[in-house]
Amino acid sequence: MTSGEVRVTRRQWWAWVIVALAVAAAVAPLVHTWLTNPDDQRLVDLDVYRTGGQMLLEGRPVYDYVTPAPQLLPFTYPPVAAMLAVALAGMSWVTAQWVWTAGIYVALAVTVGFSFRQVLEEPRLRKHAPWVFGLLMVACAYLMPIRDQVRFGQVDILLVALCVADCVARRPWWPRGFLIGLATAVKLTPGVFLIYLLITRQWRTFFMASFAAAVLTLLPFAVIPQDAADFWFSALLDPERLGANAATTNQSIRGMLIRLYLPDLLTSVIWVAVVAAVGWYGFRGAREAYRTGDSLTAVALVGLMAVLLSPVAWIHHLAWVVVVLAAIVGDGRDPVRLRVAAGVWLYYVVPVPWWGVSLKAADIPGVSLVLGKIVQNGFGLGALALVWLLVSWLPKRREPA
Repeated sequence: MTSGEVRVTRRQWWAWVIVALAVAAAVAPLVHTWLTNPDDQRLVDLDVYRTGGQMLLEGRPVYDYVTPAPQLLPFTYPPVAAMLAVALAGMSWVTAQWVWTAGIYVALAVTVGFSFRQVLEEPRLRKHAPWVFGLLMVACAYLMPIRDQVRFGQVDILLVALCVADCVARRPWWPRGFLIGLATAVKLTPGVFLIYLLITRQWRTFFMASFAAAVLTLLPFAVIPQDAADFWFSALLDPERLGANAATTNQSIRGMLIRLYLPDLLTSVIWVAVVAAVGWYGFRGAREAYRTGDSLTAVALVGLMAVLLSPVAWIHHLAWVVVVLAAIVGDGRDPVRLRVAAGVWLYYVVPVPWWGVSLKAADIPGVSLVLGKIVQNGFGLGALALVWLLVSWLPKRREPA
């Protein structure tokens, strides 16, 4: 290594330290807002995880309890998640809040690092990589689905990081597929990646992911058999455990259809038909992206499938928007793609669905009922638009390049 290279390395080391401090300062208002909330409104989902771990330690049924009023939230995750949550139960509530919040931003950093690798490794930007990374981190931290990770103490960005790392790491030190299996065992929605691995014929990764998910799913039957049976044969079959399915925060296809207040049977028929069409289109696009060597776009599409095809997908499940933005940006050399990415970023920063709720409440004749409903479904409809963008628009932008 030459003396010039040593100086560059040292400068970058200091730059990374400064960037880390700058990012911490930039997200501090978010952390302060949510970690100083009233006790009964603070990181309520983290309280669910931690209490699930406490139930195991105390030998009480995991799926029978609810958190204290006014939340009254039950444990909705597979039993292996409760086993992992024992570590949280061993911490004080204050310590768990800080540890979990820090973990959210570490997972976001991993996601940003893997997803925006093309930009960070672009020759013209490589020497500025720390500053570009810091800018991307702050921009992504203020997306509403990421803000909600901190607000509720959610796990979604960790699952995104696991799946992205498993799919796009160049030389993983773990068996490729293991992280997808882990994510699927902890929360069922990442299981869509098993479909992706199957249709792209990544056989070794598919079998590893399936094996890991199966082992982690069966393990609780040996350790906590009653809780395992309670989840798979009772709790999993009760959609109301997840909360009011018609609530604005449910931006899945099913959530949008439920808010039309059609007869239940008709809603179910339409949902199955739409899910089949969207699933075919999205997975086909993911397969084509993988075949052309664009694994990141494939991962972004599969992530959107996890949101749209799920019966219930809250706004914080849209943490996959980080990966979508990276797929649109690419290597950062196409100004049109950059402008589109900026528009998508802004759209998911502002609380579009809640504007729809306000518009409906305004009761403007001929406007509120129709337009309010459309805006209320804004993030879900936006996710559908993003699927089209990645499948049909993005490949055409690559052709001139």
